[in-house]
Amino acid sequence: QVQLVESGGGLVQAGDSLQLSCAASGRTFSSFAMGWFRQAPGKEREFVAAIRWDAEYSYYADSVKGRFTIVRDDAKNTVYLQMNSLKLEDTAVYYCAASRRWAITIAAYDYWGQGTQVTVSS
Repeated sequence: QVQLVESGGGLVQAGDSLQLSCAASGRTFSSFAMGWFRQAPGKEREFVAAIRWDAEYSYYADSVKGRFTIVRDDAKNTVYLQMNSLKLEDTAVYYCAASRRWAITIAAYDYWGQGTQVTVSS
């Protein structure tokens, strides 16, 4: 069992940066791939970024590639999403998730956080 708690969301202006954190409980954090997903109002939840359990691989949605960076700190049981050059279309609730598989599909993720709101204004 893994419990995930996101933090770091807020209201920022276009072009600003923001870092999201996801703290995980449990001693098996290092065995999970970690992902970030987001859901904008009226839209389906979508993949944003993922990092494998050994941090050897990471993967990004095209919409955030070059602007967002996912990193993990297994000593702190935490995964981060550094978001730079934020755009209006990045406004969404951001969710952290954990998977026993290396995947980017929602169905592959076993555990989810409650989400944190990111709002980008002009």
